[in-house]
Amino acid sequence: MTCPSLLRRRPEGTDVLGDLPHGPLHRVGETGKAVSERVRRDDTFAQFVRFVLVGGSSTGVYAVLFLGLEWLGYLPAHVVATVFSSVLANEMHRRLTFRADERVGWLAAQIEAGGVSLFGLVATSVALRWLEASVGAAHPALQIGLVAAVTGLIGLIRFIALRWIFRPTGVRIAQ
Repeated sequence: MTCPSLLRRRPEGTDVLGDLPHGPLHRVGETGKAVSERVRRDDTFAQFVRFVLVGGSSTGVYAVLFLGLEWLGYLPAHVVATVFSSVLANEMHRRLTFRADERVGWLAAQIEAGGVSLFGLVATSVALRWLEASVGAAHPALQIGLVAAVTGLIGLIRFIALRWIFRPTGVRIAQ
């Protein structure tokens, strides 16, 4: 005898889990949808979440470049990785975080946000130099960790600066 559940036909386009409309996976999907909708808003909290996501992504790009260029020495690898990841982050912030791509051009964004990035480059370079003077040849993971920590602190300053730079003129910022 064939199992009765095998004889039952499911409507097209559903899968096995489609039979569980109120199960735990359904709740996870609804929660994910709610979080996604919340992060798409244009208030300060949503912009900050997007800012952190972009910052984390560009830090990952930095780490890959830094490790790939380590043979140049820590400072040249740091400068190249910082410049590349900062240009990428500035563009992602312009388009995704602050949705300012129609208000602020690419070059203007790079120049305006680049000042804060330059401050970050100097601060992280000083921190790396201090680490080298204190420890000697530090493991790349420690160097990346130090850069990430300093960048996180500077990121708060950068968020405020970019939020001010990329805000639409004549429009009040949502609190």
